[in-house]
Amino acid sequence: MPRACLRLLRRRGAAVSSVLLLLTLLGPCIAWAADEIVLVPQQVSPHGWFFQGDSGMAAAANRGFMSNAGFVVTSDAVIVFDALGTPPLGRAMIAAIRRITPLPITRVIVSHYHADHVYGLQAFKAEGAAIWAYRKGEAYFTSGVAAERLAQRRADLAPWVDADTRVVPPDLWLDGDTDFRQGGLTFRLVWSGGAHSPEDLMMYVVEDRLLYCGDLVFAGRIPFVGNADSKGWLKAMDRMLALDPAVVVPGHGAVSRDVRRDLTTTRDYLVYLRAAMSRGVKELEPFDDVYARTDWSRFQDLPAFAAANRINAYGTYLLLEQEELAAAPR
Repeated sequence: MPRACLRLLRRRGAAVSSVLLLLTLLGPCIAWAADEIVLVPQQVSPHGWFFQGDSGMAAAANRGFMSNAGFVVTSDAVIVFDALGTPPLGRAMIAAIRRITPLPITRVIVSHYHADHVYGLQAFKAEGAAIWAYRKGEAYFTSGVAAERLAQRRADLAPWVDADTRVVPPDLWLDGDTDFRQGGLTFRLVWSGGAHSPEDLMMYVVEDRLLYCGDLVFAGRIPFVGNADSKGWLKAMDRMLALDPAVVVPGHGAVSRDVRRDLTTTRDYLVYLRAAMSRGVKELEPFDDVYARTDWSRFQDLPAFAAANRINAYGTYLLLEQEELAAAPR
């Protein structure tokens, strides 16, 4: 509850316990005002900034702020990478950028079409920014996933995702790696080849050696794997290292200035998942048996383990079954 409201209740004689009861009963119906969210970006290079979300899963308690986004201030415009997971967060990003520079926000690069990275896009669209994404993201709009996830988020993240929230498609679908110049800087957009999602796109700012890599890296928490292509994900990490960035902004977690070291959690988790599930697939064991006998102790204390690990393991199990069938002699 805003402090001004709390002071008013106290002046009128309300006990603190009554205030707490009121908060419990009303919950998200209180304004808390989503539009009063204030984001403070961290500067990570001469031209680059980022917003760091919470380490857990999206929830009403964190107002959906559990992913990262960033922006680059050039000499004549602002380029944004991702838009966070609610329209109010998108508006808060714009307000934070405005506190740093009055330059126009001309372009938003979308790392991938997962809800926690794109629901803020409508705020940037209202500012007149052009949205770019990789073409394989088209499947998100044609498969029914976009509508299903939006309905789920409206239920789980009200009032920050509501009936007015919509998923904004890009103005431009990219068909391959793309370079462009803006305000004296060189931007290199690099497709992952398909990893966490089929359309994962990275943005490398050449002069700053700054890489925004989206969900190719989850720093300090369990990655969300789901039905991702974990084999492609491991290959994409090698492609990321080949860029030789000095600073990497992950999709979740703290910025990295030693990317080889900070890839360890994500890489080791993916390798372990594949090895553990592969044994079961090869021996035709049911998934529940494979999962129960796997030693998860190395990862179980990391944030998001309880929410994501079983889903990750099952998705990997199914993926490896498909890989086995594809490799079988015909």
